[in-house]
Amino acid sequence: MTAADPPAAPGANTGAAVRFPLPPVLFAVPLALALAADRWVLRLPLPVAGRRGPRAIGAAIAVGGVLFSLSGMLTVLRHGTTVVPHHAVARLVTTGPFRLTRNPMYTGHLIVFLGAALRTGSWWPLLVAPLCVRATTRLVILPEEEYLARRFGEDFHRYRARVRRWI
Repeated sequence: MTAADPPAAPGANTGAAVRFPLPPVLFAVPLALALAADRWVLRLPLPVAGRRGPRAIGAAIAVGGVLFSLSGMLTVLRHGTTVVPHHAVARLVTTGPFRLTRNPMYTGHLIVFLGAALRTGSWWPLLVAPLCVRATTRLVILPEEEYLARRFGEDFHRYRARVRRWI
């Protein structure tokens, strides 16, 4: 199954009940706050041991996260639907990175977040990463999945049963 064009279901034209904040904000703001706390407020750095290796690896991980997220966006757009969480979707996309995770764009955000934490040489962002995952799941993913279940019915239930929410 690559994409589905189901008949209109109740709520199909309204999109998921996601309003604010948009998913990248749920990662960018906590990362900025954690790094600011590390540098200026808490003045209690938790430096990553060894500087060169972890920084280079962190940069590579962050780039990989950007690419993974972009691959999810491009896959959705190629199928003629939207990446905006609160807009109605035209198709259930299950190909490309959606074979690995139901949320490749959000997973990509998390990978970028973790890479940035390693790149900056601080453990503080790693302490708030679980909060980002929890907020994204609660505020974005659960409303999206509820919408997709209404919109695509059994097709979404089968997809959800075989593909993890996060990697």
